Amino acid sequence: MAHNSQNAPTVERPSFPARAVITGGMPYGNKNLHFGHIGGVFVPADFFARFLRDRIGSKNVIFVSGTDCYGSPIMEGYRKKVEQEGYQGTITDYVQANHDAQKEALDAYGISLDLFAGSGLEPARDFHARFTTEVLRRLHGRGLLHKMGTRQFYDVKVGQFLNGRQVIGRCPVRGCKSEKAYADECDMGHQFDPEELINPVSALTGTTPELRPVDNWYFDLPAFESQLKELMDEWDVDPQVRPIVTKTVRESLVPPVVYIQGKFREGFNAVEDRLPAHKLHEAERGQQSFSVEFANWRDRDGARNVLETAGVRFRTGKTLLPFRITGNIGWGVPAPELEDTTGLTVWCWPESLWAPISFTQTALALDEENGGTRFSSDDWHDWWCADNAKVYQFIGQDNIYFYCVAQPAMWKALDWGLTQDIPVANYHILFMNKKASSSGKIRPPMAAELLDHYTAEQLRCHWLSLGLDQKAVSFSPKPYDTSVSHKDKATGEEVLVKDDPRVVDPALKESAFLTNIFNRLARSCIYGAQNVCGGHLPTVEADADVLDACREAALAYERHTHAFDAHGALAVAEGFCRDANRRWGDESKAAKGDDAAYEHALANAFAALRTVTLLMHPAVPAGCEKICEHLGFSADAFFSWDHAFETPAQLAQALGENPAEHALPELPPRFDFFERHPSQK
Repeated sequence: MAHNSQNAPTVERPSFPARAVITGGMPYGNKNLHFGHIGGVFVPADFFARFLRDRIGSKNVIFVSGTDCYGSPIMEGYRKKVEQEGYQGTITDYVQANHDAQKEALDAYGISLDLFAGSGLEPARDFHARFTTEVLRRLHGRGLLHKMGTRQFYDVKVGQFLNGRQVIGRCPVRGCKSEKAYADECDMGHQFDPEELINPVSALTGTTPELRPVDNWYFDLPAFESQLKELMDEWDVDPQVRPIVTKTVRESLVPPVVYIQGKFREGFNAVEDRLPAHKLHEAERGQQSFSVEFANWRDRDGARNVLETAGVRFRTGKTLLPFRITGNIGWGVPAPELEDTTGLTVWCWPESLWAPISFTQTALALDEENGGTRFSSDDWHDWWCADNAKVYQFIGQDNIYFYCVAQPAMWKALDWGLTQDIPVANYHILFMNKKASSSGKIRPPMAAELLDHYTAEQLRCHWLSLGLDQKAVSFSPKPYDTSVSHKDKATGEEVLVKDDPRVVDPALKESAFLTNIFNRLARSCIYGAQNVCGGHLPTVEADADVLDACREAALAYERHTHAFDAHGALAVAEGFCRDANRRWGDESKAAKGDDAAYEHALANAFAALRTVTLLMHPAVPAGCEKICEHLGFSADAFFSWDHAFETPAQLAQALGENPAEHALPELPPRFDFFERHPSQK
């Protein structure tokens, strides 16, 4: 096991890599961040990144993300801003402004990224373009890129091809009810060919666009079906991979199928002998459609043409399809010239998958320019290809197809020894029990806007406690709740929940622990030491059962965090802190007037405070670092898990100090380590 304290008990503990990369899903460059971006992905990623820095050393952790600068969503957002608002800047100016706003929001929530870059912005732009060229040339050289003629939507009224977000229709994938599908993917992450989109409409003119032929490069994703099945078998028994991942991936690892309603059976029978080899599956009880299974996607596409010509309507099932790599929109990373193709750009989804590698390259290069002291290696291979390194990618469940199907296959195809990432897929964080989207009907509050009502640490703690590893959970902040009203008994008037001071705010549940229990323990320890220990650490030993409880809490927390269970980890820390606070209350009350007994009670409380502060540090870093400061330690020493099982007095001794001479900075009266938001006072 790596990086275990010499004082740790001899119990089985989870192992951690020598180096780690943590990534957060990239937001599009056409918008600012709403609460779901921050609470659903970035806060959980930051929690784990901060824990790993404490656990294996900050030089051994790189946390990167960035703005997804290219692609049709950005082009469409820019077009609307120019047409509707008279925007005068370039598309790069537009993306840069959104990137700056995103970074400001991330900084406000204490997201400790080593680099928040932009795929089309300096300083990462050139790194990303070079690496993109390298990836495509290697895939082509290995015979895994195929040029395919497909059809793309064309708006006859304005005389131009439409990018993916300029076409809206109904998803053709069986079982999907999304009415917001684009040219080749829906908002639920399903992939399909443009020809399959139901009722397509041009976003530019509202007319029905035509399909016209174009050539593009596609990655041979179906060739890696067996490797993906093997990977799913490995992930099934990997405690760090959530069941939603393998369940979702396996939905695509099935033979190509079309589903046909029974009312079209006569038309199907008339052309069945013209279809490629297939298996017919009759409709099961309660179902209206029978299915036709083919050996591969090419046979299915051949059958589709026959069925369309015969007027037989159908829907397709999920399966592995060639993964599109290039497109012909202008705003994208230029694709290298391969064979006789020129003027193509890379589709934003594939290049966003390897963007964390180019961002890592950028972060290491910037560190080298500044003396190379920040990270333990300046070679990106030591982070992405080494046996003793791991990559953890925090994503939303609707992006599993890209990160857990397309990406693993491409990593295999490149044959660079790239580390297979560990995907950390969270369920959706809902808003008032409904799925919200910045581009949908239900508009969620923006991340920055929430800070008008809450502190960043209150929200961090609340979001981490939602348990998004298990299920979709609603975020229901009281200031935004206009869905429920009741009749006030005193006045007889209808009162909205958000206006009733007697209604508890669900978003402040965890804040009560911070501002009452945790804050009280910290203040009690430091004020107590000022009163009976001359402003120094207690010199007596903490009780053995207290030390055992500290050790057990730290080990339980470590296990939960290793499994990306922030909810469970924080529950351990909170339960331990509440127990410690009760013990302190009992012991300090019993010791009233007896300074020796009071110092003994303080020794127990200080031991517990040290453990709680260590465990809560990844969740509420600012408040915990204030406690560390008032305990008189450097953050590097105090939060290092090399000293995880040491009391403050033992830590002082380990650092060569006499605990009786370790002075605690004076704490002002009624000091709050975790302040309430001004609106809550």
